[in-house]
Amino acid sequence: MPDSPAPATRTRPADAALNTGLGRVLLFVYGIFALSASARALVQIISKFSEAPLAYLLSALAGLVYIAATVGLAIGGERGRRIALTSCSIELLGVLVVGTLSVADAVAFPDDTVWSHYGSGYGYVPLLLPFIGLWWIWRHRPRPA
Repeated sequence: MPDSPAPATRTRPADAALNTGLGRVLLFVYGIFALSASARALVQIISKFSEAPLAYLLSALAGLVYIAATVGLAIGGERGRRIALTSCSIELLGVLVVGTLSVADAVAFPDDTVWSHYGSGYGYVPLLLPFIGLWWIWRHRPRPA
């Protein structure tokens, strides 16, 4: 009797973020930032948008970037890597630009964003997180066989 092929099972890609301890921690931290930045921005936009529209819109952008990074790291594979790479790059650029502008022109930022003062209100995690995320993505890049 010939062997019948085994039923196809769905497996996670080898480079998915959930396959090791640090990947799980990184995914968890991005998830927390996605939730907190998005919720904070939503409350600020609904309750006091006219006070600091630029800051609140930047907080909303940060929330979207954190959501995208979380999704990319969670799904893994080539598509997930591209999503995570793009969002971590935008995050790094955002925290550096907004951090610098918030220090140089405090009047333009009457209220803080997640990225203000390089994320000082969040223990500088927003400054460190994209570096760690980009390193993680690079470390788990596909390698030629």
